[in-house]
Amino acid sequence: MSMFKGSYVALVTPFHPDGTVNFEKLKELCRWHVENGTDGLVILGTTGESSTTEHAEDAAIVRCVVDCVGGQIPVIAGGGSNSTETSLMKSRTFRDCGVDGLLLITPYYNKANQKGMYRHFATVAEQVKLPILLYNVPSRTGCSLSLDCIEALSKIDNIKGIKEASGSISFAAKVANVCNDDFCMMSGNDDMIVPILSLGGSGVVSVWANLCPREVHDLCAAWFDGDVEKARQMQLKYLDLINALFIEVNPIPIKEAMNLRGMEVGGYRLPLCEMDPANKAKLIEAMKVLEA
Repeated sequence: MSMFKGSYVALVTPFHPDGTVNFEKLKELCRWHVENGTDGLVILGTTGESSTTEHAEDAAIVRCVVDCVGGQIPVIAGGGSNSTETSLMKSRTFRDCGVDGLLLITPYYNKANQKGMYRHFATVAEQVKLPILLYNVPSRTGCSLSLDCIEALSKIDNIKGIKEASGSISFAAKVANVCNDDFCMMSGNDDMIVPILSLGGSGVVSVWANLCPREVHDLCAAWFDGDVEKARQMQLKYLDLINALFIEVNPIPIKEAMNLRGMEVGGYRLPLCEMDPANKAKLIEAMKVLEA
């Protein structure tokens, strides 16, 4: 459990203007996160645009990040798929590249029943002996893990926690009942970090941390140090910015925000494209909090 604690950034994948992966920028981002207190890196997730990267690119990205970080903080790779065999293939590859753990999303589109979901995750866990963080995000996948399934999966030795992104504090409270020293819950929503922590959560997998790594780390650290008021104030101070980072589908706004801050992470791969001008104006307005 101790590995999945604090602020983990859901890292963007930077691209060159021609759409190829910008590995030098990727290394720069990794070093910046280590220097600014980020507790762990989650690569090749939704924010990393893994739905449009090729398997060979995935392996190259993982090797780049693992080599750059050099064990200073944990590296978690998104090994999920709606095909169990594909998830196994990716997870084995990432294990061999030296990652510290895996993030496995629910099998989207297929929308398996709970027995199928259990067998999907259990199969990967049995064959790839790395710490695993389940990922429940029904707004994107069209399916959700049931509480019974989460509880059953939590009993598998190397399934160590869940990134809970249902957006429901009621559901998260029920998930908290199955958490223990061997199974933790991390917030998958930046607007719910403090609420999840208040239920015993261990941290956040954060999109916002791409822009504000020190702030997200400090929010989590304040909570764990017992300074609830500081954590609460930070959550509320940045709430408008957090909301603006999801005014369009992730990772469009976060990449736009990073580029506006001169971080030069590039654009997107279709079908993702640049923001609507009206939404970009709202994002720019919300980013004024960074100057306060």
